Amino acid sequence: MACAAAGLLATTSMVNARGTDLRGGRHSDLVEVVSAQSDKVEQLRQDASIVQEQIDDLTALVEGSRIEGLQREVDALTGPAGLSAVTGPGLVVMLDDAPRDQEIPEGTDPNWLIVHQQDIQAVVNALWAGGAEAMALQGQRLVSTTGIKCVGSTVVLEGVPYSPPYRIEAIGPTGQMYDALAASPEVAGYRQYSDPPYNVGWSLQQHTRLDLPAFGALSQLSFARPAD
Repeated sequence: MACAAAGLLATTSMVNARGTDLRGGRHSDLVEVVSAQSDKVEQLRQDASIVQEQIDDLTALVEGSRIEGLQREVDALTGPAGLSAVTGPGLVVMLDDAPRDQEIPEGTDPNWLIVHQQDIQAVVNALWAGGAEAMALQGQRLVSTTGIKCVGSTVVLEGVPYSPPYRIEAIGPTGQMYDALAASPEVAGYRQYSDPPYNVGWSLQQHTRLDLPAFGALSQLSFARPAD
């Protein structure tokens, strides 16, 4: 019975096909896909060849003395941009929250007992104004694009959260930086809470040698564009 059914199916297929390939349409579709992909590959090869020619032309423009001059310009900007480590004399400022176990007057605002982002920023701004050449917060180098953010009871710097105490190191003319800190009204506003009964942490020390690391985070700008 099974053999008879198989024979009937084969005969029916032969009659319907009339000598043609029953899967001819599928075969044709596959050939078209392969042909289209081959054309696409060839176009990509041509595009790659054009791009490589452009790269070769641009490379030829900066060969020899010109590329050496550009490299010297890059090297000269590495230090000011914070991309190289720096060593020199400077100041260290420490900011800290008030001790948690101390007695405070009733009705005291808890915000007066902790270090805020604006307190750190006030110190950093004063040090820059005093001629600081390089600066670091919690061991991380600060540059012109660095953002200091307050998240809860921590400060976030380049995506990394830090808890107090906060150590701010600045290399530069120590006398000028000291005077800038003393003249800053924002720093003075913080320091008034460093006395009893609030006792937030404040210390300022001069060092003959500080070692600050190079800026280690991503330095690519997402929105800024070079001027024409």
